[in-house]
Amino acid sequence: MTEEARDIRIRLDEGELEAAWWGKPAGEAPTLVLLHEGLGCVALWRDFPAWLAATTGYGVFAWSRLGYGRSDANPPPWPLDYMRREAANVLRRVLDAAGVRRAVLVGHSDGGSIAALYGANGVDVRIAGLVLIAPHFFTEAMGLAAIAQAREAYQEGEFRTKLARYHDHVDHAFWGWNRAWLDPAFVTGFDLTADLKLLRLPTLVVQGEDDPYGTVAQAEAAANLAPGPVEVLLVPGARHAPHLEAPDLARPAIADFVRRALGE
Repeated sequence: MTEEARDIRIRLDEGELEAAWWGKPAGEAPTLVLLHEGLGCVALWRDFPAWLAATTGYGVFAWSRLGYGRSDANPPPWPLDYMRREAANVLRRVLDAAGVRRAVLVGHSDGGSIAALYGANGVDVRIAGLVLIAPHFFTEAMGLAAIAQAREAYQEGEFRTKLARYHDHVDHAFWGWNRAWLDPAFVTGFDLTADLKLLRLPTLVVQGEDDPYGTVAQAEAAANLAPGPVEVLLVPGARHAPHLEAPDLARPAIADFVRRALGE
């Protein structure tokens, strides 16, 4: 069974966002809301949204943040707290514009950090749980080294050409993300552990054991600090995208979790 994407646009004061919906509308079923990674967009979720919609029977909604995909521009430099600002100032308005009524947030990498921040504030009663795929709660030397390597690959040109297939404003997407993460003030100041101590929603953390951007310490921080129930799935052999690299293990676990989080 294949769910076809329905492309839509979301208009905010800051600009227009590319978005897509799979499966049932918000009035007929809960919604799995996808928050993409630091270089992601709607298209780079690949077949995962259609699989989720077909497997769970829920609606699936995804959008590209400003500067990403086919969304409007967001020129760098970005504020170093851009993920916190996204959680505090943008996410709720996107959910409202999409008509989301009851949901689980499914965030990947930067999107996982944004989802955790939004869930920790505890103010949106629509959110029943979180799936955090390779989230970042603090910086690690090995992850920063990988981001520096990405900068070198982008400057050499081939990586930029590849990303430009998916992003209308590719330099906004790449340099906004890369320069923020490699800023010395970000390296020493990015720390979401205090926010984790406020996270009471049921949460699943999915972490690839070979992730070049973060170690198992990220998942352990959520499990050890959050007062709410946290499950951790470590995926052998997977790197930064276990939902794509190890679908036979990661995807059924995600589908099972969201059903339980939504009380089904």
